[in-house]
Amino acid sequence: MKMDSGALLIGLLVRLGLMLAIQLLPALPAIAQSQSSATQEEEKATSDVQDAQNPIANIISVPFQNNTYVDYGPYKRTANVLVIQPVLPIAVSADWNLIARWVTPIMSLPRVSPSEGAESGLGNMEPEFYFSPSHVGDIIWGVGPKLWLPTATDKSLGLDKWGAGPTAVALTIQGPWVVGVLANNVWAGSNAQKANALTINPFLNYNFSDGWYLVSAEIATDNWQARSGQQWTVPLGGGVGRLFHVGPLPINARVQALNNVVRPEGAPTWQLQFQIQLLFKAR
Repeated sequence: MKMDSGALLIGLLVRLGLMLAIQLLPALPAIAQSQSSATQEEEKATSDVQDAQNPIANIISVPFQNNTYVDYGPYKRTANVLVIQPVLPIAVSADWNLIARWVTPIMSLPRVSPSEGAESGLGNMEPEFYFSPSHVGDIIWGVGPKLWLPTATDKSLGLDKWGAGPTAVALTIQGPWVVGVLANNVWAGSNAQKANALTINPFLNYNFSDGWYLVSAEIATDNWQARSGQQWTVPLGGGVGRLFHVGPLPINARVQALNNVVRPEGAPTWQLQFQIQLLFKAR
């Protein structure tokens, strides 16, 4: 009997398919496990970068933020402020966390007058404490007190008085977006030597794959003690960042350029900000 060549070809293809399936079957669980591991790694990377962008996340964080200010003071010099602000979450109950955020500025300021030369040293430490629900929904929030400590090593670096005020933060994480705002007001000193300052820190992050993200995180300030028209400093800008790992340690790095679109006399025209943030899982 003469066999149809088409049927012969189909039969051959079926046999080849069966042989290939027999060879691949033992490897299917390993392939599925590999895909599952890759998905888990991607989800962990996304969680790490979102924790890094959340100022009250349940994670120990140590950011080193360096700010270089251009055209500072009447002589248009450059100033530099390194802000070290470790964050420590503490579980106070099954429903509440206390997040301690200790802001420590190390300042280097240029000459601002014939009688006031350049000065470097420690500014006013400003510890912040946020009570935040441990079980969160779409909105993550925290409120608490902010302190002003008399730690400035020179009068040009800060007001050497005790002070305090309220602070609050709220944010939401929606897909690749992390959006929020942190705000506080502090009062320190009295009579001629006093401070009354409002700080508003909106932040917006858009996250890509592999830990990359875009960021816009400005710190606007209002010095209520200054005369009218000289109170607000409002920067505007943004930059790029990436979370990566050195061994098991997650490290978040970002850089921003910010232009002071509103500023008092003598304030810098713009600033370059670079931050390195170390992340440690809370116990």
